Amino acid sequence: MKDKNDLAERKYIIAAVAVVIVVVYIIRLFTLQITSDDYKKSADSNAFLKKVDFPSRGNITDRNGKLLVFNQPAYDIMVVMNEAKDHLDTLDLCKALNITREEFDRRMATIKDKSKNPGYSRFTEQLFLPQLSDKDFSIFQEKMFRFPGFYVQRRSIRQYQYNLAAHVLGDVAEVSPADIEEDDYYQPGDYIGKLGVERSYEKQLRGVKGIQILLRDAHGRIQGRYQNGALDRKPVPGKNLTLSLDYELQALGERLLEGKIGSIVAIEPSTGEVLCMVSSPSYDPRMMVGRERSKNHLLLSQDQWKPLLNRSIMGQYPPGSTFKTTQGLTFLSEGIITPSTPYPCGHGFNFKGLHVGCHGHASPLALVPALSTSCNGFFCWGLYHMINTHISKYGTVQNAMDTWRDYMVSMGFGYRLGVDLPGEKRGLIPNATFYDKAYKGSWNGLTVISIAIGQGEVNATPLQIANLAATIANRGYYYVPHVVRKVQGEPLDTTFTRRHFTKADRKAYDYVVQGMRSSALGGTCKALARYEFMACGKTGTAQNRGHDHSVFMGFAPMDNPKIAVAVYVENGGWGATYGVPIGGLIMEKYINGKLSEASEKKASEFQHKRIAYGSAER
Repeated sequence: MKDKNDLAERKYIIAAVAVVIVVVYIIRLFTLQITSDDYKKSADSNAFLKKVDFPSRGNITDRNGKLLVFNQPAYDIMVVMNEAKDHLDTLDLCKALNITREEFDRRMATIKDKSKNPGYSRFTEQLFLPQLSDKDFSIFQEKMFRFPGFYVQRRSIRQYQYNLAAHVLGDVAEVSPADIEEDDYYQPGDYIGKLGVERSYEKQLRGVKGIQILLRDAHGRIQGRYQNGALDRKPVPGKNLTLSLDYELQALGERLLEGKIGSIVAIEPSTGEVLCMVSSPSYDPRMMVGRERSKNHLLLSQDQWKPLLNRSIMGQYPPGSTFKTTQGLTFLSEGIITPSTPYPCGHGFNFKGLHVGCHGHASPLALVPALSTSCNGFFCWGLYHMINTHISKYGTVQNAMDTWRDYMVSMGFGYRLGVDLPGEKRGLIPNATFYDKAYKGSWNGLTVISIAIGQGEVNATPLQIANLAATIANRGYYYVPHVVRKVQGEPLDTTFTRRHFTKADRKAYDYVVQGMRSSALGGTCKALARYEFMACGKTGTAQNRGHDHSVFMGFAPMDNPKIAVAVYVENGGWGATYGVPIGGLIMEKYINGKLSEASEKKASEFQHKRIAYGSAER
């Protein structure tokens, strides 16, 4: 009886095992045939070749339609690893492509390395060698039938028409693993904007890829388009960009800063459009095209003068006396002064043993002549009275300090303005918390007095200084500065069409404008008096560990302004030495459309001036 029971139990166990095995096989077959596409990929890869059609990238022109960036044909060599045969004549291939055997091995290893090429599949085309010249392509095309698995991918590369505006235009290069991870539009070997508008408007410029599905026979030979191309998708070209830059104004600015370190930024006040953005030293954008890009980028990144740095939006400098305009606006609006309030200046600010020096001029004086002569004493007294003597108004020095800071932020300082270029820096506007931490709560207006004249802890970018000029030109508001005027088929982002109003009173701007006009007629900007278009200006001489920086900020004409400009020349000395004459030439060129004969001569002189930086010259 016991033997019969054991036999019955074994029968059930064997049946259960058999059922489990059958179920496992059914699940596996279902996975392979229905849910998994491994075999489908293999079958498809044998029957089809999916060939990407890359769209042409959008062209870039200046505000007047002058072509700055366009496309030219290029040829990439692609490889399908599953088709590349072991008996491939490697030496013949290397000779046809003009590369070494070592380079061949390195490129094949890189393709298979999933840490460097996360999208790798042996069934799909992989980039082997980018951007062949026409000559090398012709040689390879004649022999391509000898190299199974290798194909030619026609695409385009960027061509930069002029040695101009490199920091604004940017460049295009092969995608990184991080780019691919961030956006699944990209595959290894694709190109993406890396800097400038090529980066910030990448999605508009790149277009949409197309695809061709080609049918192959059992030997891998192309037989034509699958279903006569019914499933193909045509590429959609990228959108063209119209920049706000004026090509001729940009060219003049780059001439004027040759041999110098610094920046020129010009803005159209009525729109916020950037008319020129010069950063010096610069580089030829054509260096960043083709197979030499990596080599050239390395050389530029190692250059001690940092030509890759866009100083217009990344340079953080003391604004110097250009900042006095913000102080006048704040003191008037807060009732610290009236337009006629006089402050003394005995060759500077002198109080309780503290001395902030100033050059000789009449004393005492009110706001308009204080701006005209760039009086340090006047603005130091104004800040001292705001922070120290108006306790009944603010309660504490901390509240007074934060009120001051709020005015500065409303005028576009302390935070990024939001220009449509990557890498913008924010500068620095200190607040009460900053000083409480620095001085452990024991400080007052005398401790921070240097911020009244744009020194001390205050830092700004040249773009922010130019935006200040545009804000004063508009008498109290600005548009976010932008370098793209129009995107083909799209409205301009509303970020760039909204007015931003400052905290300062509208009437306060009238007095500051008077001071800047007075400066142009007979003050520190008197070199502007020769122009007929009624320029307004404010100089700055920003203190530095070495030679002082030369700074200028201005706009023209005084009424219905067309251009606002900031000039910053490192180690250029007085603001009137470099800043004012360069700023005047920029305004003249834009307003009149050309330079006079005398101005052209002056421009040539500044073009050939060199400033010594340390033991070397630029």
